Amino acid sequence: MAEAHQFTLPDVGEGLTEAEIVAWRVRPGDAVEVNDILVEVETAKSLVELPSPYAGVISDLHAAEGDTVEVGSVIVSFGAAGARPAEPEPEPAPEPEEERRPVLVGYGPSRRKVARRARKPGYRPVPNPPQQTAPGKPHATPPVRLLARELGVDLTAVRPTGPWERITRSDVRAAAERTAGSGEPAETRIPVRGVRKATAEAMVSSAFTAPHVTEWVTADVTESLALLDQLRADPAFRGARLTPLVLIVRAVLSALRAHPAINAKWDGGAGEIVQYRDVNLGIAVAAPRGLLVPTIKSAQQLGTRELCDALDELIVQARDGKTPPEAMTGGTFTITNIGVFGVDGGTPILNPGEAGILCVGQIVRRPWEHRGAIELRSVCTLSLSFDHRLVDGQLGSAVLAHIAQLLTQPSLALVR
Repeated sequence: MAEAHQFTLPDVGEGLTEAEIVAWRVRPGDAVEVNDILVEVETAKSLVELPSPYAGVISDLHAAEGDTVEVGSVIVSFGAAGARPAEPEPEPAPEPEEERRPVLVGYGPSRRKVARRARKPGYRPVPNPPQQTAPGKPHATPPVRLLARELGVDLTAVRPTGPWERITRSDVRAAAERTAGSGEPAETRIPVRGVRKATAEAMVSSAFTAPHVTEWVTADVTESLALLDQLRADPAFRGARLTPLVLIVRAVLSALRAHPAINAKWDGGAGEIVQYRDVNLGIAVAAPRGLLVPTIKSAQQLGTRELCDALDELIVQARDGKTPPEAMTGGTFTITNIGVFGVDGGTPILNPGEAGILCVGQIVRRPWEHRGAIELRSVCTLSLSFDHRLVDGQLGSAVLAHIAQLLTQPSLALVR
């Protein structure tokens, strides 16, 4: 008989040490094939589906949904491969009212190969019974935990009504209503983990290792908005999601081409400045899991329509928690758009390993001097933070001025 197998949690990113079990796709007793999805896990960088490296029957699940598991820990055990159900002998079809279903006792899993149906949008698996959960730990899926944090509800005090004593959204909302009726809690404690923990550590490291300098400029972007209207009427951009961010990206790429010294990093260990050939452009996205900065690799090689599509895919994946781990690494320059929150400007902190980050404020209509007269114009504040070890004031100012000039007069891109 072939030996049994155990599946350990792999490192699905670069140097990650743990992941949270989000949803099991299998149960004990299920027969799986190679590359069938076993589990969905959340790391500090993304949501990842883990495929099975073996074919066999699931014997045990060693963690419950919501548990945090260290890389290298056993999370799934397979029964001996030889114990898999063999091809059944011809037998009479079962009576319709006695259709067999896989269970943990009795006749065992069905011997018929079950075709997997395509998942519908918004698919969520049926919750599994908790496995080896720490005593006293409430059973709830990550979305329910997020709702509880937002409403300030302590899950340990919530009475579960879901299957297998699982806490549901309704349970959390009911607890929140009871709390509101009895007064607000004195304090709420939220565990720091996942994306928020990784972001906090990276920002502290960056703030205390790289000397930041931030410069500001306010640009009249009226002509850029007019250009967007023209592009929307162009058949080449039919179906594209055209936003001001597309033109901002084009302006940034032009500035980095003209001033490549800012597309670099400081390597203190080697005593060197590393200049990059490609622009791996990071785009900060406010996702439900926290701030994510996925990258568009070799962005300087893409045309405007390709950038539209790449930006749309990047943002949708980040907000859906489906950003692949490789897209979260290797950035060389970042854009963060706080204008979507109705904010005029800010002083962004560099991502580790990068020398520059551009912050984009909201576009507003203001009285503005234009061709010797005061008119209502669309203006936007841009701020550039840079690592003063390798970017001096002249270089930083030149990059910021280049971006502002192209957004003010996008026709200049034809001659630059």
